[in-house]
Amino acid sequence: MKFSPMQIAHVDLAEHAPPPRSDGRPMLAVLWWRDLPLGMVAAAAEETPFSSATLASHLARFAAEQRAARDPALGAPLRGTYDGRPEDRLRIREARDAQGTLGWLDSVSRLPPCSAADLSVVICTRDRGPHLAACLASLASQQSPPGEIVVVDNSAAGDARPLCEARSDVRYVHEPRPGLSHARNAGIRAASRQIVAFTDDDVQPHPLWTSEVARVFSEGENAPDAMTGLVLPARLDTPAQVFFQMRMGGFGSRFVPVRFDRLLYENTQAQGAHVWHIGAGANMAFRRAIFDRVGLFDTRLGAGASGCSEDSEMWYRIIATGGTCQYEPRAVVRHDHRDSWRALHSQMRAYQNGHVSALVAQADRFGDRGNLRRIFRQLPSYFLRELFESVQAQEPERRRVLAEELRGWASGLRYVVDRRWRGKSSEKGPR
Repeated sequence: MKFSPMQIAHVDLAEHAPPPRSDGRPMLAVLWWRDLPLGMVAAAAEETPFSSATLASHLARFAAEQRAARDPALGAPLRGTYDGRPEDRLRIREARDAQGTLGWLDSVSRLPPCSAADLSVVICTRDRGPHLAACLASLASQQSPPGEIVVVDNSAAGDARPLCEARSDVRYVHEPRPGLSHARNAGIRAASRQIVAFTDDDVQPHPLWTSEVARVFSEGENAPDAMTGLVLPARLDTPAQVFFQMRMGGFGSRFVPVRFDRLLYENTQAQGAHVWHIGAGANMAFRRAIFDRVGLFDTRLGAGASGCSEDSEMWYRIIATGGTCQYEPRAVVRHDHRDSWRALHSQMRAYQNGHVSALVAQADRFGDRGNLRRIFRQLPSYFLRELFESVQAQEPERRRVLAEELRGWASGLRYVVDRRWRGKSSEKGPR
């Protein structure tokens, strides 16, 4: 498989516009029905533009998936199972009796905007002024303005202050202690609204992002404790970006809503609950009250500390204690993937190091030995399987990335034996 640059095309199937033509590169087409993202389709340059029959086939498949996941008459909402996919609750009789799928699709894709006045948006940043400026510009174009925007500057010198102070709609917070968890916790303490949403400085939210985040938490008793959303690539201009999205899965590619609760925890507890399937920290939100119950982000974890997984460890705490997390792909952001092999290698090494550290923290907090089994059984099996498949497929790029993952895993083993590190506790809630 060659990881050559790809063109990204967004196609609204409801508009009946001519399908996009390739600019000479392979294409990743993101298919929409008005404001509802339906799915992604990759195609070689010579396979574009898509024929009407091809688009109709994709629409039929994606529309059926959306209805099965969103229509209460067909069993929705669906709960996440061991691999993060929704449980199958659709029965033949219900499918046969369902009528007017395109009309139904039109109705769920044209929801009125939801007020985001009770939403605090927190952006943690460090020495990435141009990225932060683009993120703030995207937030300024939201159809539902958030109640407040909090920028937490995690640089030592406070480099983001001039950019933030030039904007009247931004509250600036300087958190000089290094580490993303320190920055996230500073954002939670500064937030004054009941819903706290997080995105990253290298992300551009869709104009309906705040509205869809707020909608998830407006469901009364059915509202979750936390939510995540869809993270699309902003561009695929380099082989490293294409590799991360197409070979490593990017930040997920599910386009249907899924509710995660004790079912995921109980189904995967023996191997360390698979909470990474819940979503990505670049697009997540929480009821502020949940931090009073389960505590703040563990400052031993995350970028600037052990590498990552401060977000998934928080989701672990929530579902392990009876809470719920909702994945809602209507809440869309676009992310700038690492554009060089060097940066990607560093990212994947940090991911494995951080993953191991989170597994240790989860084992200590809840006594779940499955987390340790994942470190010493599941992950080595994954490495061997990926090595075998990369050799078969003749993918030297995958083997190089795999070597970095192995380095991260081996480095993370120190957390298993470091009693001082294991003895530290995460910060308590904001009260």
